[in-house]
Amino acid sequence: MFDSLTQKLESVLKRLRGQGRISEANIAETLREVRKVLLDADVNYKVVKQFIESVQQKSLGHEVVSRVAPGQLIVKIIYDELVALMGTAKADITLSQIPPSVIMIAGLQGSGKTTFAGKLANMLKSKGRSPLLVAADVYRPAAIDQLMLLGAQIDVPVFMSRTDSAIDIAKNSIDHARKNARDTVIIDTAGRLHVDEEMMREVEAIKSSVQPHEILFVVDAMTGQDAVNTAKAFHDRLNFDGVVLTKLDGDTRGGAALSIRSVVEKPIKFVGTGEKLDALEPFYPDRMASRILGMGDIVTLVEKAQQSFDQEKAQQLEQKIRKSQFTLEDFYSQLQEVKKMGPLSQVLSMIPGASRLGNVNDIDDKELKYVEAIILSMTVEERQHPGIINGSRRKRIAMGSGTSVQEVNKLLKQFFEMQKMMKNFTKGKNAGRMMAQRFH
Repeated sequence: MFDSLTQKLESVLKRLRGQGRISEANIAETLREVRKVLLDADVNYKVVKQFIESVQQKSLGHEVVSRVAPGQLIVKIIYDELVALMGTAKADITLSQIPPSVIMIAGLQGSGKTTFAGKLANMLKSKGRSPLLVAADVYRPAAIDQLMLLGAQIDVPVFMSRTDSAIDIAKNSIDHARKNARDTVIIDTAGRLHVDEEMMREVEAIKSSVQPHEILFVVDAMTGQDAVNTAKAFHDRLNFDGVVLTKLDGDTRGGAALSIRSVVEKPIKFVGTGEKLDALEPFYPDRMASRILGMGDIVTLVEKAQQSFDQEKAQQLEQKIRKSQFTLEDFYSQLQEVKKMGPLSQVLSMIPGASRLGNVNDIDDKELKYVEAIILSMTVEERQHPGIINGSRRKRIAMGSGTSVQEVNKLLKQFFEMQKMMKNFTKGKNAGRMMAQRFH
């Protein structure tokens, strides 16, 4: 996500490096380029105007002190303004002290509302709550079927009726939740292909009848400026509590994420980062600003690793690395753990400086399947002792994996280089010293 925006901003900010002081001239030139980049990213023009004025005001008059270069200082100011633009701090959803808590979901058809309802139920369930999904989209039969399927996948019940009105379904779901000890009701309302009066009247009526504790507006991040206009139309009628940006794993230009809070003055609370039911993240403005500026998001990366990696296996792996016993079997095992963290392009986007390697969205996870196929075509002995893999073995492995000898050679070369690096790391080059050399 935001790869194009990140690369363009990095290119602009590079021009300030090496200059001895901040002047009106170099600030003006830089901000002209930043303005162009933001407008190209489909950020609302009023938001861009206010953003540039604020950065300019805070930049002028700063002297370069304590070895801080002009480029670094401008980046810091832009980072702070991006954080302020997107909401300053993480915003949680409101849950009632007296169950059930009622969460109403609204948005246009195709924005990902129904899928988000399933993802939210899955997230709340993982935190110990007992959600109930409610199929209040009575106009699109596939919506009910889709929610039933999602509920079955995450073992969450779905309240539905193919004869009642959406308003009656929503009201009756509250009583059903109380009788069945469900502490959170998630109501998936109907959408249309565009904003219309009939849809607006219905969601207003549902809101009035169930008095939700939280109303979330779901918007497709890939629709750019249109998403902002739609959000404003819904907010004027519903006064919703927060925004959910879906499809942020796609080739989004970033305009919606950077504009929507300023326009509707309501926080972004969640972002959808993939199709799987666990591909939902709370929105952290500071972490997103870091990603946009190419500074990565190590905190989220570590959190994902903690959720995905088996701690006991990690300790065993550490011991093997220390003893220079890391094998292709261990490498294969680690590939499976990394895959649990999400698409490889997303994982790489959280690593500082990854954008300089090119567009990480171009990285295809299918390439990992060829690596896996090569390793699985080896015998146990070959995986544990890859040094024994000679020419005839390489030919057999290539045939078994549906790849070429060149691809097998490439994988083995990379693995041996990795082994060598790990051996050097454990022989006297402690992590602290290496990190110090890397960053100084």
